[in-house]
Amino acid sequence: MNPSLAHNIANDAPDNGSHDWNGLSLNDGLVPALVEITRAAGDLALGFFRPGAKTSAAISKKAGGSPVTEADHAVNRYLEQKLRGLLPDAAWLSEESTDSAERLGQDVVFVIDPIDGTRGFAAGEKAWAVAVAVVYRRRPGIGIVHAPALGETYLAVKNGGAQLNGRDIRCSERKGLDASALVGGPLSMASELRGVGLEFDLLPKIPSLALRIAKVAAGTLDAGLVSANSNDWDLAAADLILNEAGGRLTSLYGRELLYNRAETQHGELIAGPAPLLSQISGAMIQARGR
Repeated sequence: MNPSLAHNIANDAPDNGSHDWNGLSLNDGLVPALVEITRAAGDLALGFFRPGAKTSAAISKKAGGSPVTEADHAVNRYLEQKLRGLLPDAAWLSEESTDSAERLGQDVVFVIDPIDGTRGFAAGEKAWAVAVAVVYRRRPGIGIVHAPALGETYLAVKNGGAQLNGRDIRCSERKGLDASALVGGPLSMASELRGVGLEFDLLPKIPSLALRIAKVAAGTLDAGLVSANSNDWDLAAADLILNEAGGRLTSLYGRELLYNRAETQHGELIAGPAPLLSQISGAMIQARGR
């Protein structure tokens, strides 16, 4: 790791305050600076957003067919300029930037989704977000999920707690799913769970995966299901927010996620408090006969 970056992360904030990377404060100088940049990026995206109507931004297709808008690229450029200025030696991984293997040799990397939930954003749905994480040695140390059209900013630092709009949040305290439990996720996974007897209320899909997981952290959802092929930028910030709120984001078999690997994609995942994860995992394994 670059010695100057290690010193900046562990000891010196932009305001020359001291930092403990494994125990930052939510009021630490580095953290509000990141939040301010993320919120400004959200304001930039709002300039292209039309509630209930198609975005004013030009829309094109990426390789594979997923949409990307003029707003995605504008927000990405803004974040890269501002965040690299804050921590100039940090590596960079963003959905809208060309990836580089150079990041693999770095301990600290920004993991960014300029607009998570682009399809919803483009269609005028409010449940999209700007997701910003600082990953340190494969795990997130700071996570921000900002949903400007909803007026929601989720924030967490490692070992420092999680907040929504400045108020502490905790995930659901449910010990088991029943018909009143609120779950977010794809119908295909939900159908498998219902097929082996689990009951729950499946809510309409939230366009932003990061926001879906953040809502599990806040207890708005009791649990979340994630289909295969999500990427680091969809998950890293929300993973930390959920973890600091007392929950976990894991594979179906309970494995913790690691970030800034050569392969950024992940398999099917589950999010929630430990008792629900155990129940969902067991039911999914039963449904698939293994």
